[in-house]
Amino acid sequence: MKIWLDGGLQDTESARVSVFDHGLTVGDGIFETVKTVNGRPFALTRHLDRLARSARGLGLPEPDADEVRHACAAVLESNPVPLGRLRVTYTGGHGPLGSDRGDHGPTLVVALDGTTRRPDSTAVITVPWTRNERGALTGLKTTSYAENVVALARAREQGASEALFGNTVGRLCEGTGSNVFVVLDGEIHTPPVASGCLAGITRALAVEWTGAAETDLPMDVLQRADEIFLTSTLRDVQAVHRVDDRELPGAPGPVTAKAMRIFDEHATADLDP
Repeated sequence: MKIWLDGGLQDTESARVSVFDHGLTVGDGIFETVKTVNGRPFALTRHLDRLARSARGLGLPEPDADEVRHACAAVLESNPVPLGRLRVTYTGGHGPLGSDRGDHGPTLVVALDGTTRRPDSTAVITVPWTRNERGALTGLKTTSYAENVVALARAREQGASEALFGNTVGRLCEGTGSNVFVVLDGEIHTPPVASGCLAGITRALAVEWTGAAETDLPMDVLQRADEIFLTSTLRDVQAVHRVDDRELPGAPGPVTAKAMRIFDEHATADLDP
């Protein structure tokens, strides 16, 4: 496999990032995960726009979009896979061991891995930890992901593929790497960005294509919703058949199944919506 590192393709076995890279030492970095289909990225423009927003929010120099596109194309051409996970990582670069940034400039890495289509439904749990809807990193897709690692490990221990967070005021927020939607009386709802959730690319497309409402939701909505589904780059739209100890038999339900169909149709018709 070939990856892109700071200006060119390199073999994964020989590619090296400094042990003093700020992305490693203090998590000073951002990233995007892009689905690829037969060597072509899905919604790349939206992902690059969010990468730029995250860079501005973190105070990093804005990445060169043309360079990132070129790097993505080079990696995809060098590593043909039918369905892939393209990861763009952009860090503060070589820096001191403390929180101050160095002056060496940022690090750009683009890597690709093959993947498989997710199941139509999955199990999720809720966790006792909260998202801070007023934090400095709220809404930014940063490499400071340890909280998600811990929560996802808890989910795996309980036979689930995702963990859902509330925010500091007890409202439903998001998953470790997904956005959450609920169906109430036939209508689709998802927490607003003000809840502290990431403005997911798939979330935005699902809202646009299904007419879902952005609604401030209490955590207990998960115990009474008619249907629940997740969205993310690699899940697309995925039904939930269990949340904690509550079973949702027949998932995907009719509204979720329609949302899945609508998403697949639109995404197939336009790879860069």
